[in-house]
This record gives sequence, structure tokens and C-alpha cells, in this order.
Amino acid sequence: MSDRKLHPESLMMSHGYKPELSEGAIKCPIFQTSTFVFKSAEEGKAFFEVAYGIREKREKEELGLIYSRLNNPDLQILEERLCLWDEAEECAVFESGMSAISTALLEFLSPGDVLLFSNPVYGGTDHFIKQTLTRFGIEVIGFYPWDQHRLAELVQASGKADRVRMIYVETPANPTNTLIDIRACAALAKALSTAEHRVLLAVDNTYMGPLWQHPLKHGADLVLYSATKYIGGHSDVIAGACLGSKELIARIKGMRTFLGCMAGPWTGWLLLRSLETLKARMDIQARNAEQVAAFLKAHPMVEQVLYLGALEDAGQQAIYDAQCLAAGAMLSFTVKGGEAEAFRVLNALKLVKLAVSLGSTESLAEHPASMTHAGVDPEERRKLGISENLIRLSVGVEHPADLIADLGQALNKL
Repeated sequence: MSDRKLHPESLMMSHGYKPELSEGAIKCPIFQTSTFVFKSAEEGKAFFEVAYGIREKREKEELGLIYSRLNNPDLQILEERLCLWDEAEECAVFESGMSAISTALLEFLSPGDVLLFSNPVYGGTDHFIKQTLTRFGIEVIGFYPWDQHRLAELVQASGKADRVRMIYVETPANPTNTLIDIRACAALAKALSTAEHRVLLAVDNTYMGPLWQHPLKHGADLVLYSATKYIGGHSDVIAGACLGSKELIARIKGMRTFLGCMAGPWTGWLLLRSLETLKARMDIQARNAEQVAAFLKAHPMVEQVLYLGALEDAGQQAIYDAQCLAAGAMLSFTVKGGEAEAFRVLNALKLVKLAVSLGSTESLAEHPASMTHAGVDPEERRKLGISENLIRLSVGVEHPADLIADLGQALNKL
């Protein structure tokens, strides 16, 4: 099969791993070690020269193992496999999604720079952008989905266009499923770039995972994931990932080294396990979500369902058609009433678990306004449609009839 290009789901079983280097073990072992032995002092010197960027790798030279804060077999194999779905040149894995996001932002933004970002974003990201980056002299400009058609005009009107160094978008947005046009943002980043300064486009693709949307193919420079979610998929690991070109990921790995936020061997091993079933899990979740969304849309106690498979806005549908490969397994819905009614539904769920996070095998429901997005300014939440009666649902791999029955009995409590 040497002449056949295998699909990513097939390569997830063995890509990057050589059993002969690990006593013939069919699966990559956990390399639970802090440091690695050099064959010679000269070899150790050569490894550090490449790792610290003192020189470039020579042709056919391999970056040797040094110390698990710099590299580890579990991590290296994982990073190679994660590149396959997005067709990225390089990948950097972190101990959390927030560490991937914060490391990327800190590497490419300096005091006086401007970050242009979409709203809404995950609550942790919102806090880091507004409360942490600004402490270091970085200015931030938020924009809204309804501003997409005049985004360039808004940036110019701010008087800060020449200082924009990065555009950061989360699409679909958490928790509203609102889509941001990746190609349009990439075009704006290119228009704002100069010979001296390149404006980067970073896209948080957590909601769609590596299967249902590929931002790099639409002009993004960096794609970010909370690997805790679909990539991990079992609610038993916290991790993050950033993918892009060799040049950009080399910079991010450099920052990661000195921040010390890389993933350990146990995390790497767990994610390697999860990648083997990624497509199977996500395919089931997407099919289940379609049936659950149809049920919710027809329920008399549900006011609105926010789901990519049932978009009502023509502009949003056009973006979906251009950049999404499936509707995914995330949806939000509003119930008739307010917070009390939303809580009544959440408290009545039996099969669906009341917990934050998403993308795992079990279905999860939460209340964004008081949980994941509690730190977002209340007026901003209202503006973005994160209302008191909004429930976010991550659809798992359970039988869809059972999920529908559970949601039905909970909604009937209203």
C-alpha cells in the first residue's frame, strides 16, 4: 500500500510510531521519564543547539530527546498525528486549552500591539483577553458577528489599524453557535499586514474539532483546540493544541518551553488512545445531535434552538456552506421563562449530566450565563444572546431515543 494515501482515521493507529524501538509493543508506551541519556557529550550539544534555535537542523538530522519539558516520545508522536486532520505542518500540545491560547497570544503580541477578536468567545478566553493581556499594554478591540460585513471599516475608524498584530476568532462561537467568516478575516489580516509586520489570524476550532472544520485551509495561520473536548473525548484529560506552519509553531514551542506549559507523557498517551476513535465518536455525536435538535425545535416549551443544521439567517448559512463539513454536535436552546425555568430543566435531567465541558462520549448540559460565561459582563452577555433561559447541550454517543426521552421528561417539568 506504499502508493496509497491513507485516510487520517487509518493513520491514527500507527503514524509516527516504530514498535521496534519499544520492544515491539503494538501501542506506544508511556515514556514516564523526566530526562533522557545522551550517547555522548557531542550529541547532547547538538540536540541543544537545535532545541534552543542556535542553528537549524541539518538535512536528515533528527531532533534528539533531551528533557520532557522540551520533548517526549508520547508528545512527539501525538503532535505528528494531530497534524493529519488539519493538514498542518507542525503542532504544539499543551496541558490545557487555555495554555495553548495564552501561549499563542503572548508569543505574537507585545506592548502597544492591538488584538482584534470576535464575540462571543469562551469565558476563559474572554477573561484572558480583557483582563490579562491589557495589563501588559496590549489593546483589544472586540467585534460582533453582525459587524462582519464592515469589519475593515470599523478597524480603520478605530485609528489603530496600523497596530493590529493578530485577529482572533472563535467559530462557531461558544455558546451561541454563531459563525465567523474565516476567509474574510484572513483577507483582512492580509490587508492589514505590511512588509515589517505580518498580521496573523488565529482560530479557536474547539466546537468543531479536527473533523468538521479546517481553518488552515481557509486562510488561518493558527488553529487552536481545547484537546480536552473532542480530541480527548472521555472527560478524563485536560489538554490543548495549536497547529500551523513550521515557522510559527517553532516560535510557539519556544515560548512553551520557557512558560513550562507543555503536556506530559501521561496526557500525550491518553490523547493518542483517544485519536484512534475520534472519527467514530464524532460521527455518532453529529448524527445524534441532528435528531436531538429536531426534537427540541418541535417542543412547545422551547423558544429557540441554536444549531448549525438549522440556521435561519442567510448570511450564516452562506458561511456554513463555505467552511463547515458538518453541523457538529453542539447546540443551545432557550426555554420559555428565565433562569428558574432553565434550572428546573437542568435539575431534572437524568441521563444527560449537568456539567461544563463538551465533546465527550457522555452528553453534558450547562447554563452558560451563570457557569462558563459567568465572568462576562452581564450587559455584554445580553447583547450576545447569552440569556438567562439559555441551555448549552453537548450531545454524546448515547442512543438518540434515550437522549430525547430524557430531555423530554425534563422539559415536561415546565
